[in-house]
Amino acid sequence: MAKCTAVIDIGSNSMRLAVFQKTSRFAFHILHEVKSSVRISENAYKNGGYLQSDAMDRTALALGEFLSIAKSFDARKILCVATSAVRDAPNANIFLSRIRREYSLSIKVISGEKEAYFGGVACANLLPPTLEALSVDVGGGSSEFALLRNGKVEQLYSLNIGTVRIKELFFDTDNIPGAIAYIDEALKQLPSSLSTEALIGVGGTFRALSRALMKKESYPLNKLHAYTTDSTAFLRFAGQIMEAAPKKLKSLFIKPDRFDTIKPGTLILDRIIRHIQAKTLICSGVGVREGVFLSDMLRNSGDTFPANYNPSVRYLLDTYAQHSTHAQQCAHLSKRLFALLHIPLEIDPSYRYELAIAAKLLSIGIGIRYYAYQRHSHYLAMSALDYGLSHPQLALISHLLLFKKGASSSSLIPKDGYGKLLPDNATLDTLSSLLWLSHILLAARVDASEIELSLEGNQLIIGGKSTYLAREQLKNIVLPKNLSVVFA
Repeated sequence: MAKCTAVIDIGSNSMRLAVFQKTSRFAFHILHEVKSSVRISENAYKNGGYLQSDAMDRTALALGEFLSIAKSFDARKILCVATSAVRDAPNANIFLSRIRREYSLSIKVISGEKEAYFGGVACANLLPPTLEALSVDVGGGSSEFALLRNGKVEQLYSLNIGTVRIKELFFDTDNIPGAIAYIDEALKQLPSSLSTEALIGVGGTFRALSRALMKKESYPLNKLHAYTTDSTAFLRFAGQIMEAAPKKLKSLFIKPDRFDTIKPGTLILDRIIRHIQAKTLICSGVGVREGVFLSDMLRNSGDTFPANYNPSVRYLLDTYAQHSTHAQQCAHLSKRLFALLHIPLEIDPSYRYELAIAAKLLSIGIGIRYYAYQRHSHYLAMSALDYGLSHPQLALISHLLLFKKGASSSSLIPKDGYGKLLPDNATLDTLSSLLWLSHILLAARVDASEIELSLEGNQLIIGGKSTYLAREQLKNIVLPKNLSVVFA
Protein backbone atom coordinates (compact mmCIF):
# COMPACT_ATOMS: atom_id res chain seq x y z
CA MET A 1 0.00 0.00 0.00
CA ALA A 2 1.20 3.51 -0.81
CA LYS A 3 2.63 5.36 2.18
CA CYS A 4 0.34 8.33 1.54
CA THR A 5 -3.27 7.64 0.50
CA ALA A 6 -6.05 10.08 -0.37
CA VAL A 7 -9.68 9.05 0.12
CA ILE A 8 -12.56 11.04 -1.40
CA ASP A 9 -16.12 10.39 -0.26
CA ILE A 10 -18.82 11.92 -2.50
CA GLY A 11 -21.82 12.00 -0.21
CA SER A 12 -25.28 13.24 -1.07
CA ASN A 13 -24.80 16.41 0.99
CA SER A 14 -21.05 16.92 1.39
CA MET A 15 -17.90 15.75 -0.35
CA ARG A 16 -14.86 15.11 1.81
CA LEU A 17 -11.18 14.43 1.26
CA ALA A 18 -8.83 12.87 3.79
CA VAL A 19 -5.10 12.34 3.21
CA PHE A 20 -3.69 9.52 5.35
CA GLN A 21 0.01 8.92 5.97
CA LYS A 22 1.33 5.65 7.30
CA THR A 23 4.18 5.79 9.81
CA SER A 24 4.65 2.00 10.05
CA ARG A 25 2.79 -1.11 8.96
CA PHE A 26 -0.54 -0.33 10.65
CA ALA A 27 0.05 3.10 12.19
CA PHE A 28 -1.21 6.24 10.48
CA HIS A 29 -2.40 9.76 10.95
CA ILE A 30 -4.37 12.29 8.92
CA LEU A 31 -2.22 14.82 7.10
CA HIS A 32 -5.05 16.89 5.69
CA GLU A 33 -8.82 16.97 5.61
CA VAL A 34 -11.21 19.16 3.66
CA LYS A 35 -14.97 19.29 3.18
CA SER A 36 -17.06 20.93 0.47
CA SER A 37 -20.84 21.26 0.76
CA VAL A 38 -21.39 20.47 -2.93
CA ARG A 39 -24.78 18.89 -2.23
CA ILE A 40 -24.77 16.77 -5.36
CA SER A 41 -28.28 15.59 -4.46
CA GLU A 42 -29.78 19.11 -4.50
CA ASN A 43 -33.25 19.00 -6.11
CA ALA A 44 -32.64 15.42 -7.22
CA TYR A 45 -35.34 13.90 -5.01
CA LYS A 46 -37.91 16.32 -6.45
CA ASN A 47 -36.94 15.25 -9.96
CA GLY A 48 -37.04 11.47 -9.92
CA GLY A 49 -33.55 11.15 -8.47
CA TYR A 50 -31.84 12.77 -11.49
CA LEU A 51 -28.66 14.69 -10.67
CA GLN A 52 -29.07 18.33 -11.63
CA SER A 53 -26.56 20.19 -13.81
CA ASP A 54 -25.63 22.85 -11.27
CA ALA A 55 -24.99 20.21 -8.60
CA MET A 56 -22.82 18.16 -10.95
CA ASP A 57 -20.87 21.29 -11.97
CA ARG A 58 -20.17 22.21 -8.33
CA THR A 59 -19.05 18.70 -7.54
CA ALA A 60 -16.76 18.50 -10.55
CA LEU A 61 -15.09 21.81 -9.71
CA ALA A 62 -14.54 20.84 -6.07
CA LEU A 63 -13.32 17.39 -7.09
CA GLY A 64 -10.68 18.94 -9.34
CA GLU A 65 -9.35 20.96 -6.41
CA PHE A 66 -9.45 17.90 -4.15
CA LEU A 67 -7.23 16.08 -6.64
CA SER A 68 -4.85 19.04 -6.69
CA ILE A 69 -4.60 18.85 -2.90
CA ALA A 70 -3.93 15.11 -3.02
CA LYS A 71 -1.19 15.68 -5.58
CA SER A 72 0.46 18.29 -3.32
CA PHE A 73 0.89 15.58 -0.68
CA ASP A 74 2.35 13.19 -3.25
CA ALA A 75 -0.53 10.77 -2.69
CA ARG A 76 0.35 7.74 -4.77
CA LYS A 77 -3.05 6.16 -4.25
CA ILE A 78 -6.41 7.93 -4.58
CA LEU A 79 -9.54 6.04 -3.60
CA CYS A 80 -12.81 7.74 -4.54
CA VAL A 81 -16.27 6.45 -3.63
CA ALA A 82 -19.76 7.83 -4.22
CA THR A 83 -22.82 6.96 -2.15
CA SER A 84 -26.59 7.35 -2.15
CA ALA A 85 -27.30 10.25 -4.52
CA VAL A 86 -25.04 8.92 -7.28
CA ARG A 87 -26.01 5.26 -6.92
CA ASP A 88 -29.72 6.19 -7.08
CA ALA A 89 -29.44 8.61 -10.00
CA PRO A 90 -30.71 7.35 -13.38
CA ASN A 91 -28.23 9.75 -15.04
CA ALA A 92 -25.23 8.84 -12.86
CA ASN A 93 -23.22 7.72 -15.91
CA ILE A 94 -23.21 11.28 -17.25
CA PHE A 95 -21.47 12.49 -14.11
CA LEU A 96 -19.12 9.50 -13.84
CA SER A 97 -18.08 9.75 -17.50
CA ARG A 98 -17.43 13.46 -17.15
CA ILE A 99 -15.13 12.96 -14.16
CA ARG A 100 -13.32 10.15 -15.92
CA ARG A 101 -12.84 12.33 -18.98
CA GLU A 102 -11.82 15.55 -17.20
CA TYR A 103 -9.67 14.09 -14.40
CA SER A 104 -8.85 10.49 -15.41
CA LEU A 105 -10.45 9.44 -12.12
CA SER A 106 -12.63 6.36 -11.75
CA ILE A 107 -15.26 6.80 -9.06
CA LYS A 108 -16.45 3.64 -7.36
CA VAL A 109 -20.19 3.80 -6.72
CA ILE A 110 -20.75 1.67 -3.63
CA SER A 111 -23.94 -0.07 -2.53
CA GLY A 112 -25.75 0.91 0.64
CA GLU A 113 -24.55 -2.27 2.33
CA LYS A 114 -20.93 -1.54 1.37
CA GLU A 115 -21.31 1.99 2.69
CA ALA A 116 -22.62 0.55 5.96
CA TYR A 117 -19.67 -1.85 6.03
CA PHE A 118 -17.07 0.90 5.62
CA GLY A 119 -18.65 2.90 8.46
CA GLY A 120 -18.84 -0.22 10.62
CA VAL A 121 -15.21 -1.18 9.99
CA ALA A 122 -14.06 2.31 10.96
CA CYS A 123 -16.04 2.22 14.20
CA ALA A 124 -15.01 -1.33 15.08
CA ASN A 125 -11.31 -0.51 14.68
CA LEU A 126 -11.05 3.08 15.88
CA LEU A 127 -13.51 3.40 18.77
CA PRO A 128 -13.10 1.89 22.26
CA PRO A 129 -14.04 -1.81 22.19
CA THR A 130 -17.68 -2.69 22.87
CA LEU A 131 -19.25 -6.12 23.12
CA GLU A 132 -22.17 -5.05 20.95
CA ALA A 133 -23.18 -1.80 19.29
CA LEU A 134 -25.04 -0.56 16.24
CA SER A 135 -23.35 2.03 14.03
CA VAL A 136 -25.82 4.39 12.37
CA ASP A 137 -24.64 6.69 9.60
CA VAL A 138 -27.27 9.28 8.68
CA GLY A 139 -26.24 10.78 5.36
CA GLY A 140 -27.87 13.11 2.89
CA GLY A 141 -29.72 10.45 0.90
CA SER A 142 -29.74 7.34 3.06
CA SER A 143 -28.94 5.91 6.48
CA GLU A 144 -26.66 2.92 6.96
CA PHE A 145 -26.66 0.42 9.84
CA ALA A 146 -23.94 -2.02 10.89
CA LEU A 147 -24.21 -4.35 13.86
CA LEU A 148 -20.85 -4.73 15.61
CA ARG A 149 -20.08 -7.65 17.91
CA ASN A 150 -16.67 -8.14 19.52
CA GLY A 151 -14.94 -5.98 16.93
CA LYS A 152 -16.57 -7.67 13.94
CA VAL A 153 -19.17 -6.33 11.51
CA GLU A 154 -22.05 -8.82 11.43
CA GLN A 155 -25.17 -7.33 9.84
CA LEU A 156 -25.58 -4.54 7.28
CA TYR A 157 -28.63 -2.53 6.23
CA SER A 158 -29.28 0.60 4.20
CA LEU A 159 -32.52 2.61 4.19
CA ASN A 160 -33.49 5.54 1.98
CA ILE A 161 -33.89 8.01 4.83
CA GLY A 162 -31.38 10.84 4.58
CA THR A 163 -31.32 14.50 5.59
CA VAL A 164 -31.56 16.04 2.11
CA ARG A 165 -34.09 13.43 0.91
CA ILE A 166 -36.39 14.06 3.91
CA LYS A 167 -35.91 17.82 3.60
CA GLU A 168 -36.92 17.95 -0.05
CA LEU A 169 -39.76 15.43 0.20
CA PHE A 170 -41.33 16.69 3.43
CA PHE A 171 -39.73 19.62 5.27
CA ASP A 172 -39.83 21.95 2.26
CA THR A 173 -43.64 21.66 2.35
CA ASP A 174 -43.76 21.65 6.18
CA ASN A 175 -45.14 18.11 6.20
CA ILE A 176 -43.55 16.88 9.44
CA PRO A 177 -46.21 14.20 10.14
CA GLY A 178 -45.55 12.82 6.66
CA ALA A 179 -41.81 12.73 7.38
CA ILE A 180 -42.37 10.82 10.62
CA ALA A 181 -44.63 8.29 8.91
CA TYR A 182 -42.13 7.84 6.05
CA ILE A 183 -39.17 7.30 8.43
CA ASP A 184 -41.09 4.93 10.71
CA GLU A 185 -42.27 2.88 7.75
CA ALA A 186 -38.69 2.56 6.49
CA LEU A 187 -37.44 1.48 9.94
CA LYS A 188 -39.83 -1.48 9.87
CA GLN A 189 -37.40 -3.08 7.38
CA LEU A 190 -34.83 -3.51 10.19
CA PRO A 191 -34.95 -6.84 12.05
CA SER A 192 -35.63 -6.86 15.78
CA SER A 193 -32.13 -8.30 16.31
CA LEU A 194 -30.74 -4.79 15.69
CA SER A 195 -32.18 -3.51 18.97
CA THR A 196 -29.16 -2.79 21.13
CA GLU A 197 -28.32 -0.58 24.11
CA ALA A 198 -25.30 1.09 22.48
CA LEU A 199 -25.70 3.17 19.34
CA ILE A 200 -22.71 4.68 17.54
CA GLY A 201 -23.57 7.83 15.64
CA VAL A 202 -21.71 8.41 12.37
CA GLY A 203 -22.18 11.30 9.95
CA GLY A 204 -22.52 15.07 9.98
CA THR A 205 -25.87 15.37 11.75
CA PHE A 206 -24.90 13.24 14.74
CA ARG A 207 -21.56 15.03 15.04
CA ALA A 208 -23.18 18.45 14.81
CA LEU A 209 -25.67 17.56 17.56
CA SER A 210 -22.96 15.99 19.74
CA ARG A 211 -20.68 19.00 19.32
CA ALA A 212 -23.52 21.33 20.25
CA LEU A 213 -24.49 19.22 23.26
CA MET A 214 -20.87 19.18 24.45
CA LYS A 215 -20.76 22.98 24.32
CA LYS A 216 -24.13 23.28 25.99
CA GLU A 217 -23.03 21.14 28.93
CA SER A 218 -19.48 22.62 29.06
CA TYR A 219 -17.91 19.24 28.43
CA PRO A 220 -14.30 19.18 29.72
CA LEU A 221 -12.62 17.76 26.59
CA ASN A 222 -12.51 19.28 23.13
CA LYS A 223 -12.67 15.84 21.57
CA LEU A 224 -15.67 14.72 19.56
CA HIS A 225 -14.59 11.16 18.72
CA ALA A 226 -15.78 8.71 21.42
CA TYR A 227 -17.89 11.34 23.19
CA THR A 228 -20.56 9.39 25.06
CA THR A 229 -23.93 10.47 26.40
CA ASP A 230 -27.24 8.86 27.34
CA SER A 231 -30.23 8.78 25.03
CA THR A 232 -32.44 10.74 27.45
CA ALA A 233 -30.17 13.81 27.34
CA PHE A 234 -29.70 13.49 23.59
CA LEU A 235 -33.41 13.17 22.81
CA ARG A 236 -34.22 16.09 25.10
CA PHE A 237 -31.73 18.22 23.18
CA ALA A 238 -33.08 16.91 19.87
CA GLY A 239 -36.51 18.14 20.92
CA GLN A 240 -35.11 21.62 21.53
CA ILE A 241 -33.55 21.59 18.06
CA MET A 242 -36.82 20.58 16.41
CA GLU A 243 -38.70 23.45 18.09
CA ALA A 244 -36.03 26.12 17.57
CA ALA A 245 -36.23 29.03 15.15
CA PRO A 246 -33.04 29.84 13.14
CA LYS A 247 -31.86 32.44 15.70
CA LYS A 248 -32.41 29.92 18.49
CA LEU A 249 -30.45 27.26 16.56
CA LYS A 250 -27.40 29.51 16.71
CA SER A 251 -27.76 29.86 20.48
CA LEU A 252 -27.92 26.04 20.63
CA PHE A 253 -24.45 25.97 18.96
CA ILE A 254 -25.64 24.79 15.55
CA LYS A 255 -23.55 26.26 12.74
CA PRO A 256 -25.42 28.29 10.05
CA ASP A 257 -24.38 25.93 7.23
CA ARG A 258 -26.40 23.21 9.01
CA PHE A 259 -29.59 25.20 9.51
CA ASP A 260 -31.49 23.76 6.53
CA THR A 261 -30.68 20.09 7.16
CA ILE A 262 -30.27 19.85 10.94
CA LYS A 263 -33.98 19.39 11.62
CA PRO A 264 -34.56 16.61 9.07
CA GLY A 265 -31.41 14.87 10.32
CA THR A 266 -32.44 15.32 13.95
CA LEU A 267 -35.87 13.83 13.25
CA ILE A 268 -34.29 10.80 11.55
CA LEU A 269 -31.98 10.22 14.53
CA ASP A 270 -34.82 10.71 17.00
CA ARG A 271 -36.95 8.03 15.29
CA ILE A 272 -34.00 5.63 14.96
CA ILE A 273 -32.96 5.94 18.62
CA ARG A 274 -36.52 5.33 19.77
CA HIS A 275 -36.95 2.41 17.36
CA ILE A 276 -33.68 0.75 18.39
CA GLN A 277 -34.35 1.57 22.07
CA ALA A 278 -30.73 2.60 22.53
CA LYS A 279 -29.64 3.77 25.97
CA THR A 280 -26.02 4.82 25.37
CA LEU A 281 -24.97 6.99 22.43
CA ILE A 282 -21.37 7.18 21.23
CA CYS A 283 -20.19 9.76 18.72
CA SER A 284 -17.83 8.56 16.02
CA GLY A 285 -15.42 10.99 14.42
CA VAL A 286 -14.65 8.39 11.79
CA GLY A 287 -16.77 6.99 8.99
CA VAL A 288 -16.74 5.97 5.34
CA ARG A 289 -13.37 7.61 4.53
CA GLU A 290 -11.56 5.86 7.34
CA GLY A 291 -13.38 2.63 6.50
CA VAL A 292 -12.21 2.79 2.88
CA PHE A 293 -8.65 3.45 4.02
CA LEU A 294 -8.67 0.69 6.66
CA SER A 295 -10.22 -1.87 4.31
CA ASP A 296 -7.37 -1.21 1.90
CA MET A 297 -4.62 -1.22 4.53
CA LEU A 298 -5.97 -4.22 6.47
CA ARG A 299 -7.15 -6.26 3.48
CA ASN A 300 -4.78 -9.12 4.35
CA SER A 301 -5.68 -9.01 8.06
CA GLY A 302 -9.42 -9.54 7.93
CA ASP A 303 -10.04 -5.77 8.12
CA THR A 304 -8.95 -5.70 11.77
CA PHE A 305 -5.86 -4.61 13.65
CA PRO A 306 -3.77 -7.19 15.53
CA ALA A 307 -4.92 -7.87 19.10
CA ASN A 308 -4.18 -5.06 21.58
CA TYR A 309 -2.91 -2.79 18.81
CA ASN A 310 -3.60 0.94 19.01
CA PRO A 311 -2.69 2.89 15.85
CA SER A 312 -2.56 6.25 17.66
CA VAL A 313 -0.08 4.98 20.25
CA ARG A 314 2.06 3.47 17.52
CA TYR A 315 1.92 6.69 15.48
CA LEU A 316 3.17 8.72 18.45
CA LEU A 317 5.99 6.25 19.08
CA ASP A 318 6.95 6.17 15.39
CA THR A 319 7.04 9.95 15.21
CA TYR A 320 8.39 11.12 18.55
CA ALA A 321 10.11 8.22 20.32
CA GLN A 322 12.81 7.03 17.94
CA HIS A 323 15.60 8.30 20.22
CA SER A 324 15.69 5.33 22.63
CA THR A 325 13.93 2.22 23.95
CA HIS A 326 13.56 3.73 27.42
CA ALA A 327 9.78 4.03 27.16
CA GLN A 328 9.38 0.37 26.24
CA GLN A 329 11.53 -0.59 29.22
CA CYS A 330 9.40 1.65 31.45
CA ALA A 331 6.29 -0.09 30.19
CA HIS A 332 7.73 -3.50 31.09
CA LEU A 333 8.82 -2.35 34.55
CA SER A 334 5.59 -0.47 35.31
CA LYS A 335 3.57 -3.62 34.56
CA ARG A 336 5.78 -5.61 36.94
CA LEU A 337 5.33 -2.96 39.64
CA PHE A 338 1.58 -2.95 39.07
CA ALA A 339 1.35 -6.75 39.29
CA LEU A 340 3.23 -6.68 42.58
CA LEU A 341 1.51 -3.71 44.20
CA HIS A 342 -2.02 -3.22 42.87
CA ILE A 343 -3.62 -5.45 45.52
CA PRO A 344 -1.88 -4.01 48.61
CA LEU A 345 -2.34 -0.50 47.21
CA GLU A 346 -6.00 -1.24 46.40
CA ILE A 347 -5.86 -0.33 42.71
CA ASP A 348 -8.39 -1.77 40.27
CA PRO A 349 -6.54 -4.24 38.01
CA SER A 350 -8.12 -2.68 34.91
CA TYR A 351 -5.85 0.38 35.30
CA ARG A 352 -2.89 -1.72 34.21
CA TYR A 353 -3.83 -0.95 30.60
CA GLU A 354 -3.74 2.84 30.95
CA LEU A 355 -0.55 2.68 33.04
CA ALA A 356 1.25 0.65 30.36
CA ILE A 357 0.24 3.07 27.60
CA ALA A 358 1.33 6.06 29.68
CA ALA A 359 4.70 4.37 30.26
CA LYS A 360 5.16 3.79 26.53
CA LEU A 361 4.45 7.46 25.86
CA LEU A 362 6.46 8.76 28.80
CA SER A 363 9.21 10.40 26.78
CA ILE A 364 7.52 11.33 23.47
CA GLY A 365 7.81 14.98 24.49
CA ILE A 366 11.57 14.72 24.12
CA GLY A 367 10.90 14.52 20.38
CA ILE A 368 9.84 18.18 20.63
CA ARG A 369 12.23 19.50 23.29
CA TYR A 370 13.96 17.87 26.24
CA TYR A 371 13.31 20.66 28.74
CA ALA A 372 9.83 20.34 30.25
CA TYR A 373 9.32 17.26 28.05
CA GLN A 374 6.67 15.95 30.42
CA ARG A 375 4.44 18.88 29.47
CA HIS A 376 5.08 18.20 25.78
CA SER A 377 4.29 14.50 26.25
CA HIS A 378 1.03 15.45 27.93
CA TYR A 379 0.08 17.78 25.08
CA LEU A 380 0.93 15.24 22.37
CA ALA A 381 -1.05 12.48 24.06
CA MET A 382 -4.06 14.72 24.69
CA SER A 383 -4.00 15.96 21.10
CA ALA A 384 -3.08 12.85 19.10
CA LEU A 385 -4.44 9.83 21.00
CA ASP A 386 -7.41 9.81 18.66
CA TYR A 387 -8.38 6.17 18.41
CA GLY A 388 -9.39 3.22 20.53
CA LEU A 389 -9.68 5.01 23.89
CA SER A 390 -12.60 6.36 25.90
CA HIS A 391 -12.41 9.95 27.11
CA PRO A 392 -11.70 8.91 30.72
CA GLN A 393 -8.85 6.71 29.44
CA LEU A 394 -7.48 9.54 27.31
CA ALA A 395 -7.64 11.99 30.22
CA LEU A 396 -5.93 9.55 32.60
CA ILE A 397 -3.12 8.55 30.24
CA SER A 398 -2.41 12.15 29.28
CA HIS A 399 -2.51 13.41 32.86
CA LEU A 400 -0.15 10.72 34.13
CA LEU A 401 2.49 12.13 31.75
CA LEU A 402 2.59 15.38 33.72
CA PHE A 403 5.26 15.52 36.42
CA LYS A 404 6.57 18.03 38.93
CA LYS A 405 9.24 17.21 41.49
CA GLY A 406 7.79 16.61 44.92
CA ALA A 407 4.19 17.14 43.77
CA SER A 408 1.34 14.66 43.72
CA SER A 409 -0.42 13.98 40.45
CA SER A 410 -3.75 15.15 41.86
CA SER A 411 -2.24 18.57 42.59
CA LEU A 412 -1.51 18.99 38.87
CA ILE A 413 -5.14 18.64 37.72
CA PRO A 414 -6.04 21.81 35.77
CA LYS A 415 -8.87 23.90 37.14
CA ASP A 416 -12.11 23.73 35.12
CA GLY A 417 -10.53 21.03 32.99
CA TYR A 418 -10.80 17.30 32.53
CA GLY A 419 -10.60 16.49 36.26
CA LYS A 420 -14.15 15.10 36.35
CA LEU A 421 -13.03 12.36 33.92
CA LEU A 422 -10.18 11.18 36.15
CA PRO A 423 -10.34 8.50 38.87
CA ASP A 424 -10.29 9.49 42.54
CA ASN A 425 -7.19 11.30 43.81
CA ALA A 426 -5.80 8.32 45.71
CA THR A 427 -5.94 6.10 42.63
CA LEU A 428 -4.50 8.84 40.43
CA ASP A 429 -1.61 9.55 42.77
CA THR A 430 -0.78 5.86 43.16
CA LEU A 431 -0.76 5.23 39.40
CA SER A 432 1.45 8.28 38.91
CA SER A 433 3.89 7.10 41.56
CA LEU A 434 4.17 3.68 39.90
CA LEU A 435 4.74 5.27 36.50
CA TRP A 436 7.45 7.66 37.58
CA LEU A 437 9.03 5.10 39.90
CA SER A 438 9.54 2.87 36.87
CA HIS A 439 11.16 5.81 35.10
CA ILE A 440 13.48 6.60 38.03
CA LEU A 441 14.50 2.98 38.58
CA LEU A 442 15.68 2.97 34.96
CA ALA A 443 17.63 6.25 35.31
CA ALA A 444 20.81 4.46 34.21
CA ARG A 445 18.95 3.29 31.08
CA VAL A 446 19.45 -0.35 31.96
CA ASP A 447 17.22 -3.17 30.76
CA ALA A 448 14.07 -3.51 32.90
CA SER A 449 14.89 -7.19 33.48
CA GLU A 450 17.95 -6.13 35.49
CA ILE A 451 15.79 -4.48 38.15
CA GLU A 452 14.78 -6.91 40.92
CA LEU A 453 11.49 -6.33 42.74
CA SER A 454 10.09 -7.91 45.90
CA LEU A 455 7.58 -6.90 48.55
CA GLU A 456 7.89 -7.43 52.30
CA GLY A 457 4.96 -5.95 54.17
CA ASN A 458 4.70 -2.36 52.98
CA GLN A 459 8.32 -2.25 51.83
CA LEU A 460 9.17 -2.45 48.15
CA ILE A 461 12.69 -3.86 47.95
CA ILE A 462 14.70 -2.91 44.88
CA GLY A 463 17.68 -4.92 43.73
CA GLY A 464 20.05 -4.58 40.80
CA LYS A 465 23.51 -3.25 39.96
CA SER A 466 22.85 0.13 38.39
CA THR A 467 20.64 1.90 40.94
CA TYR A 468 22.84 4.76 42.17
CA LEU A 469 20.97 7.42 40.16
CA ALA A 470 17.64 5.89 41.14
CA ARG A 471 18.51 6.26 44.84
CA GLU A 472 19.32 9.92 44.23
CA GLN A 473 16.15 10.65 42.28
CA LEU A 474 13.70 8.76 44.49
CA LYS A 475 13.14 11.90 46.57
CA ASN A 476 11.56 13.58 43.53
CA ILE A 477 8.39 11.46 43.54
CA VAL A 478 5.56 11.24 46.06
CA LEU A 479 5.00 7.64 47.12
CA PRO A 480 1.75 6.26 48.51
CA LYS A 481 1.60 6.71 52.31
CA ASN A 482 1.44 2.95 52.87
CA LEU A 483 4.49 2.17 50.74
CA SER A 484 8.20 2.68 51.30
CA VAL A 485 11.08 1.86 48.95
CA VAL A 486 14.27 0.19 50.14
CA PHE A 487 17.30 -0.55 47.98
CA ALA A 488 18.95 -3.88 48.66
